[in-house]
Amino acid sequence: MGVIDVLFSSLFGGSRNVVAETAEVFRVNAEADAQRATTLRGAALQQFGQEFRVVKRGRFDRLMDALNRVPRPAMALGTLGLFVAAMKDPIWFAERMAGIALVPEPLWWLLGAIVSFYFGARHQAKGQEFQRQIAATMAASVPGVLDNIGQIRAQGDQEVAEPHQSGLARDNNPALQDFLAKRRKDGL
Repeated sequence: MGVIDVLFSSLFGGSRNVVAETAEVFRVNAEADAQRATTLRGAALQQFGQEFRVVKRGRFDRLMDALNRVPRPAMALGTLGLFVAAMKDPIWFAERMAGIALVPEPLWWLLGAIVSFYFGARHQAKGQEFQRQIAATMAASVPGVLDNIGQIRAQGDQEVAEPHQSGLARDNNPALQDFLAKRRKDGL
């Protein structure tokens, strides 16, 4: 008994488990792996939350946002205005278009690049703001939606188990009566 006792105490004694420690060399400890995965997931969610937190904007930011809203409507309305001007005073319009025809091609390229970068940056900024709003909405509404789905499923399970207590009565539903009659006939 002494040899077995010494053997077991050397393998499992002293708050150590040599077998488990040796097995972990060949196979990942599932509990420690799950703990690492939970920690990683929590850190990722925290970083995601920091990235999409709502920041209160100051006067300058609101002013810049208001100014950024001006070019698109101004260009759209300006283009429509050119059509109206062409119909109202063709001579005036022709003089202006002759002046535009004198603008060198590199300047048109520069204007195109500026407008493209402006609208591209605006699109990206608004896209990121939209994603932030979606993340905030999802964080606020997902628990309620999941609770509602659980209630709907529980109610559906109850109606399947007790069809006579659902909103439809068997007496005044001919389709249900035919279905149940066929099931009885088939032995189901």
